[in-house]
Amino acid sequence: MDGRTVIERFPAGGPRGSWPAEEFAHARRLEGLPAEVVMDLASDTFLVIVRGATDDAARADGTADTAGAADPAGTAVAPVRVVVRPA
Repeated sequence: MDGRTVIERFPAGGPRGSWPAEEFAHARRLEGLPAEVVMDLASDTFLVIVRGATDDAARADGTADTAGAADPAGTAVAPVRVVVRPA
């Protein structure tokens, strides 16, 4: 495992034009946390992760879900790149 910590999970398939995982990650980046969004293909879930983070630094409320513990099988996650196009 590459030392990533899952700080939040969002189900795929939200309302059209809604990007809650990206919005959450953006807010964390504004706070100085290098958050990024990946997709867990097995669970059809967007994960907001921090690479190399420790559990203490993962969430402001003091809780964290390490990707290794949540996924002992090492399920592959795919990086997500969002392209916003004008309507």
